[in-house]
Parts: sequence; structure tokens; C-alpha cells
Amino acid sequence: MQKGSDTGSQPQGGSRDASLKIVIVDESPIRAAILEDGLREAGFTQVQRIEETRNLLSRIYALDPDVILIDLENPSRDELEQMFQMSRIVKRPIAMFVDQSDSASIQASVDAGVSAYIVGNLQKDRIKTILDLCISRFNAFSRLQSELEEAKDALQERKIIDRAKGVLMKAKGLTEEQAYSLMRKTAMNENKKIAEIAQSVLTAAELFK
Repeated sequence: MQKGSDTGSQPQGGSRDASLKIVIVDESPIRAAILEDGLREAGFTQVQRIEETRNLLSRIYALDPDVILIDLENPSRDELEQMFQMSRIVKRPIAMFVDQSDSASIQASVDAGVSAYIVGNLQKDRIKTILDLCISRFNAFSRLQSELEEAKDALQERKIIDRAKGVLMKAKGLTEEQAYSLMRKTAMNENKKIAEIAQSVLTAAELFK
């Protein structure tokens, strides 16, 4: 896992994969035991616990888990914000368990990318279902983000190509279709994307201004 990146495998298909590496962040040994028992009864064997939140991010990077379960019991605002900051950086499914919460904290958890924010009694027979939900939501959100980025990239490429067509039309007296065909042919000859050729056209045009 690299800081601030999406590297590493992302769990697919819910908790049917018993080989998932799961990290529990919990300072309470009693509550952590509930989570551990629920996971092990569901067939998960690669479960590790982080007992304190000091240097939490570096500990998470060192363990490189597939899923993170955080149990805060009755967290303070500062504790919640620390966890939310970590959630924004670590691109992994995260389930957060708290005993009490409010609408502002719930909204903040969503904004931070927490996949499941569970308020109420911690019960081990719910852990597997929550894990499935957490992973499913994370994968769905990741797909939406990927589609959004692809759409943004496509729009940006289209703008670059349109600008490059205008440069070629003016410089060479070409029609729009001819300008596009020229860039497409050049892209094929150089084994590049049309957007790369278009960017080269724009760069050259700037140099000759």
C-alpha cells in the first residue's frame, strides 16, 4: 500500500474470500474480542488488531490490510476526525463501529469514505453481514469514481482535440474533417493516442507564437 494511492488489490465479491487480511482498530480488548470472534466464526483467519491509535496510519500501511474495522465505542470529536482523515487517505473498505452518534458525524463519515458506519450494540453475529456490506459499498463507490474519472478524462481529451483541430485548420487551411484525419493518421503511425498528438500540436503552436 502506498500513501495516498489506490495501489494494492481491492477485495471483490464480498466476504466469501476467507483469505482477506482484516485489521481491527480497537483499544478495548473486550470489544475487539467480539469482532475477532465474529470474524473467525465466519471463517476469516488473517485478522490482526491495532491496540492504539498512535501512529495509526503508518501501522495501517505496514500491515496493508484488505479491510479495516474500527471500533471507537464513545469517540470524541477529535478521535472521529482522526479516523475520518485516515479514511480519506487509505483506499480500503472501512467499517466504523460507535455506540452513539449524531447526524453530523454520520454525514462526515460518508464524506470521509467510510463504507459502513454502524451505530448501536456490537454483536458478533452481525460482523459477517456488516463486512459484506462494507466491501460491496466500497466496490460500488470505487466503480462510480472510476467511471467519473474516465468521463472527465474523455471530456478533457475532446477539448484538446478540438483545439488542435482549430490550430491545424488555421495553419494548413484544412477542413475540420481533414485536420482530424491528419491527427488520426499521425497517431496510428506513431502508435499514440489522438489526444497525445493533439497536445503536441498545441505545444508546437505555443512555441511558434
